[in-house]
Formats: sequence, C-alpha cells, structure tokens
Amino acid sequence: MPLFPLFADLHGREVLVVGGGEVATRKIQALLRAGAQVLVHARELAPGLQTLAAAGRLQRLHGDAVDPRWIERAWLVVAATDDPALNRDLAGMAAAAKRWINVVDDAELSSYQVPAVVDRDPITIAISSAGAAPMLARHLRERLEAELDPSIGALAGMFARHRGRIRERLPVMRERRDWFEAILTGNIPAFLRAGNMDAAEHAFEAALAEGGTPRKAGSVALVGCGDGDPGLLALRALRLLNQADLVLVGDGVAQAIVDMARRDAAMQPLPPADELADVLSRHVEAGRRVVCLRPGGGFTDASGRALRVVLGERGHACETLPGAVWPNDTAT
Repeated sequence: MPLFPLFADLHGREVLVVGGGEVATRKIQALLRAGAQVLVHARELAPGLQTLAAAGRLQRLHGDAVDPRWIERAWLVVAATDDPALNRDLAGMAAAAKRWINVVDDAELSSYQVPAVVDRDPITIAISSAGAAPMLARHLRERLEAELDPSIGALAGMFARHRGRIRERLPVMRERRDWFEAILTGNIPAFLRAGNMDAAEHAFEAALAEGGTPRKAGSVALVGCGDGDPGLLALRALRLLNQADLVLVGDGVAQAIVDMARRDAAMQPLPPADELADVLSRHVEAGRRVVCLRPGGGFTDASGRALRVVLGERGHACETLPGAVWPNDTAT
C-alpha cells in the first residue's frame, strides 16, 4: 500500500491554492464543498473563481511571489500552476513548513494525492492509483457511479440521524449487525429509490421498535424490458434482478432478459392484471423481493399506474423502471 488512505475534515480550515485557471477552479470547488476556507494566489482568476471571490467564497492573496507565511497558516496546499519551477519551489516550502501539498499532475512533488471520488453524501468512496494511473482511477469511479444508486446517501443519512437510538435499542454488537443486515436487504432501500421518504421513515421506525432481527419485508419492482435487448436494460434493473426472490414474467419478455435474473430466483408467469395486486401483496407480506417483467415500456400504462396506487395504499414498497423502446427505422 504505497499511500495511507485518509479522509480529512477541512471544515473551517484554511487551504492555500496557488493558481487560478481551470484546474485550480475544479480543486477549489471541491474544497468549498468540503467546507474549507480557501486562500488563492494567482496572477489572474478564471471567470468562475472571479465570481466566487466577488461572493466572498474565497480569499485572494496578493503579491508578486508566494509568501512562505501563507503556507505556514494553511492546513493543506494545492499547487495548480503550469510553471514547473514554481511548483518545485512550492513543494520545497511546504516540506520546510511540514504542510501537505498536492502538485497537480506531479506525483513525485506531492506529499498527498487527491483521489477520484464517488460522492453519495454522507458516503464517500475515494479511489487512488498513487499517481501511477489516474485515468484508470477515473474509469473505476465511473463504474462505481453507475453501480451505486443515489439513494444510498439517503439511507446512510437515516442511519446517522438515528445512530444514538439504534445503539440504545440494540446495545449488543451481534444483534445490531443482524438488524442492519435485515434493513439493508428489506423494503427501506426500495422506498428510498422510489422517492417515498415518508414510507421509508415509517418502515425504519417500525423496524427499530421491533428490534432484534426485524421481520423481513418484501418489495416490488415493475420493470419494462424494452425491445428485449439485455444491453439496453438499466443497471438498476439488473441489480434488482440479481436480488430478486421471485420473478414474474409477462408474455413476450425476451429469454435473454429472464436469464439476467438471479439463478436461484423462482420464475412464474405474470398473473392477469385483475389478480396481480393481490398476488404481489401475498408475496410482499411473506418477505419476498418480487420483480415483474413486461416487454416494451412495461408498467407505464393505465393498468400499471393503477397497480402502483393499490400497492402504495397497502403500504408496499414499489418502484417502476420503464423500458427503453426505440422507434423502428423507416426508409426514405
């Protein structure tokens, strides 16, 4: 492990950035999101930094050269200039002052690296190649961005808000671990993915009141399969198929889509529309995660909307993923 991974709390702490161009702008925006007080020294500022300076979001330091005292007052230093000699001088001054410095695109001069970041506030995933292959780190970040649903941040926030109550209700580590596992595989993530915050909070309160290992709660996903090309299936739909206990397959769904489901998931034909809500309720109440598949757009028609209303009234977690349907090419 060439670098020690570390997450720094910069809230209210001063960080010196030398440089005022596009690269400096990206670094400063990230520092501001982390709550840092940014000091900037540059001959000229990019338009975006001029706006931030005018709004009082950063402090500009003036002078012909970098004053070593600026480095001594900072917690971190960022060198974002295109002047190699200046970058070397800044690295030397930072080392003398025992301050951590990142010299953009120069791993040898840097005492810390800025990783590629996946932000699901408050969850943060940082990826570093120790400066050896930054493009690979960015590629991995892009893959994780696609894999991790944005709702994971809301789930982490829920755990954070109720941390004290969780520890009080479940003081034994083993019980607490089992409880968290049940929550993560239950219906609360499905409520959050569907944007139903009130239902998620209600389910969370019920699980906390129950304590121990809460009763497993089921969920429903209504998935449109488009034209049957598994390559066009949304990543979220693939995740749901990999988690499903039961897959209900409608007429006309391509076998290639069905094959994407978890190998040990039960497979059954999709019931008629007038029976579907009751069938789904029985499975949800039994704690099963059910994925319903239809070709084309899926459940975006009137019957699909009515089904979602009924399931919502019954308190079931339900999310809808429309299928991508491409119009046929026509010759001209």
